[in-house]
Amino acid sequence: MNKKNSRLKRAKKLRIKIKESLKHRLVVHRSSRHIYAQIINPDSCVIASSSTLSADYAKSSAYTGNINSAVSIGKDIAQKALSKGIKVVAFDRSGFKYHGRIAALANSARDAGLQF
Repeated sequence: MNKKNSRLKRAKKLRIKIKESLKHRLVVHRSSRHIYAQIINPDSCVIASSSTLSADYAKSSAYTGNINSAVSIGKDIAQKALSKGIKVVAFDRSGFKYHGRIAALANSARDAGLQF
């Protein structure tokens, strides 16, 4: 089994547990250059999103694939969720291991007011 299949297998198990809870979920995806975050309701509709590809973020930072960018995306997605009235979410890490940029995004979202 290769690396991608292992990640997708972890993601599938995690999403089954999250769907049973019927909570909004904070979905995180990362690539080598960018990081993406979305708030999705239980009906699978995107409520808010933030990424390093957005025009606001692209102007302020030269490199988008580091922990500093993940921290700022976490704060941004938390502010957007709180403005829509969402305080409690389930953290969907898309099968990525919880360290580095994924952990930094989660911690900054928690610090900004989201609960998960």
